[in-house]
Amino acid sequence: MGLFDNMLRSDQTLIKNQEALEYEFLPKMLPYRDQEQRKIAALMQPLFAEKSGRNGFVFGSPGIGKTAATRAVLRELEEKTDDIIPVYINCWNKNTTFKILLEMCDCLDFKFTQNKRTEELFKIIKQLLNRKSAIFVFDEIDKVEDFDFLYSIIEEIYRKSIILVTNYRDWLTNLDERIRSRLLPEMIEFREYTPAETRGILGDRMKAAFYPGVWEQDAFDAVVKKTAEIRDIRTGIHLMKEASGIAESRSSKKIAMKDAEEAISKVSQFHAKDTGELEEDEQFILGIIRDNSGRKIGDLFELYGAKGGQQAYKTFQRRIEKLEKGRYISVKKTEGGKDGNTSIITFGQMRKLTEF
Repeated sequence: MGLFDNMLRSDQTLIKNQEALEYEFLPKMLPYRDQEQRKIAALMQPLFAEKSGRNGFVFGSPGIGKTAATRAVLRELEEKTDDIIPVYINCWNKNTTFKILLEMCDCLDFKFTQNKRTEELFKIIKQLLNRKSAIFVFDEIDKVEDFDFLYSIIEEIYRKSIILVTNYRDWLTNLDERIRSRLLPEMIEFREYTPAETRGILGDRMKAAFYPGVWEQDAFDAVVKKTAEIRDIRTGIHLMKEASGIAESRSSKKIAMKDAEEAISKVSQFHAKDTGELEEDEQFILGIIRDNSGRKIGDLFELYGAKGGQQAYKTFQRRIEKLEKGRYISVKKTEGGKDGNTSIITFGQMRKLTEF
C-alpha cells in the first residue's frame, strides 16, 4: 500500500447524505417508538369520523425521540388525508400567543398578517380551520409565557386534537386549572432508549449518512458508548458528524478511533442550554448544589431553608428531579447504612446539545 492510498482527494467526502446527520431528519421507519406513535395516532382517530379528537401530553427526558415520533405521525397523517390539517409549533422561540398565532398563519399559508392584532389573527385561523379538522402539536410547551392561544383553541376550534410535548412530567400541574380541566389530556410517556436501542438508532443513521465501510468499528463503538452514557440521541448524531469532519480534515478515507475520541473530547465545549431556562427557585437550588456538590438531599434541603428557600420538601424534590432530567445535576440513590435510604446530589452532568 502506498503512503497516500488511504487519503481523500479534495473532491471526495465520507458522507453520502448530509441531511441524515441532522437531528430533524425523519427516517421512513422510526425505530423503537411504535407503541408511542400508535398512542399519538389514536388521539386523532375520531377526527376521521368528523368528531373532535382527544388530547395528549407527551413527556420524557431530552433527546429520546418525542419530537421525531410526533412529527412522524403528522407526516403519515398528511399522506393519508387532506381533511385533517396538522399544525406543528415549536415553542422555544414562539413563546407568546401573538408569536404562536403568527406561526400558525404561516403553517396555514396565510401571508397577510402585517399590522394585524392578536384577535384578528385568531379570527382568521378559526375561519380556516373550522372548515375541516385540525391537529395541534405544541412542542417544548414549557417555554410558553401565556396560554391565551390554548384557551381559544379549546373553546373555539370545533374538531381538533391538541398534543403538548415537554421534557417535564410535572409541568402539567402548573397549567391554569380552567385550561387543564378542559384539556384532560391522555399521558404518553417516552422511556429512555436502552444501550442496544441506542446502537440500533445510530447504526441506522450511519447507514443512511455514510458510504459503506468508512467507520472503523472501535470508533463507532466509542460514539455509541458515549451516547448511551449521556442518554441523548442528538449527541450521538452530532458526534458522528463531528468525527467525520475531523477525519476528512486529515484527508482520511476512514473514521478512526482517534477521530471519535477527539469529537467526544469536544462535546462539553459545544453550546448547551444555559440556566436562563430555569425558574428563579430552580436556579437558587442549583447554586446551592454547585457550592455543596456530593451532599445528601436532606442536607441540601436544610441549606435551602437556611438561605431563605420557601418551598416544602416535596416541591424541593420535584425541583431536584427537574434539574436531573435537564442534566444539570446527577442523583445517586443509596440504600441502607446509618442514614437509611437517601440520594447523593452532584453538581454537573453532561447535558444535551441543543444547537448543532
